[in-house]
Amino acid sequence: MLTTKQNLLETIHGGHPDRFVNQYEAFKMVFDPIMGQSPMAAYGEAPVVNAWGVTNVWPEGTPGPFPVHTPDKIVIKDITHWKDYVHAPRTKFSEEDWAPFVKAAEEIDKNEYFVTSFVAPGVFEQCHHLGEIQRTLMNFYEEPECMHELIQYITEYELALAEELCSHIHPEVLFHHDDWGSQTSTFISPAMFEEFLLPAYKQIYGYYKDHGVQLIVHHSDSYAATLVPYMIEMGIDIWQGVMTTNNIPELIQKYGGQISFMGGIDSASIDFEGWTPEIIEAQVKKACDACGHLYFIPSASQGLAMSTFPGVYEATTEAIDKYSKVVFK
Repeated sequence: MLTTKQNLLETIHGGHPDRFVNQYEAFKMVFDPIMGQSPMAAYGEAPVVNAWGVTNVWPEGTPGPFPVHTPDKIVIKDITHWKDYVHAPRTKFSEEDWAPFVKAAEEIDKNEYFVTSFVAPGVFEQCHHLGEIQRTLMNFYEEPECMHELIQYITEYELALAEELCSHIHPEVLFHHDDWGSQTSTFISPAMFEEFLLPAYKQIYGYYKDHGVQLIVHHSDSYAATLVPYMIEMGIDIWQGVMTTNNIPELIQKYGGQISFMGGIDSASIDFEGWTPEIIEAQVKKACDACGHLYFIPSASQGLAMSTFPGVYEATTEAIDKYSKVVFK
């Protein structure tokens, strides 16, 4: 039997996996003191302010936290003066601060699992977390020079973060968030994505690949089929969060071998009050039958090994394991 790590590599390289890769099983997340500056908003609890000055809240019944953008909470009041408002948090911490995270990485069984660093939010999300989504989208059209400057500033922060992660954690995998679309469309056109975001990510993901990271896993639980060529160009190995509004079998047929797809089970279809194991099993079977076992990892679209409603993630894991025994006889 292959290890979880070996099985994933066989799957994404078009080899001979002996079962479906089961959601996040191959990735052991290691966090860091830089992220610790910005605690995530707790489910159903009071808003928190992160190190960028962004206020976040996680309302009950929703799949994750999101910024509060009432007028008094928006960080960038005027994009033409963004430098007056945006101040990146520090990335330098003492070796003592890093010690527990380094220890956690060293204790991972590297024969079985990938040491995985987690980064969120990404470049696009950071822009609209700071400036509010509607205003930010307008700014791409109305103030492109300012947006280029802001993106470069965020990119420089991400590169400083990458330097610290690679020198302390030595991750084998980077798991990076940045949602690039709604369920049915990208937030910006492919041409605009190519102009504004592709150069930033080529720098960021290029740095990680040049410093020992084997795989880039990028989370965007959205429609983003039109961006897949750019994902490949920037170095993404696995697009995590791929929803069924993308034609996943068609994407696998067209791009399999260049990039793999992790998702196919929309969280909204299984992660709700009143869910049942039978509902989850039906969605797992549907995804696996449609997408096959090469260049595809069945997973809920949510961007971590968790669920909004208790037990859903675990039940999905059980359903994938159960169906593996049917498919891989």
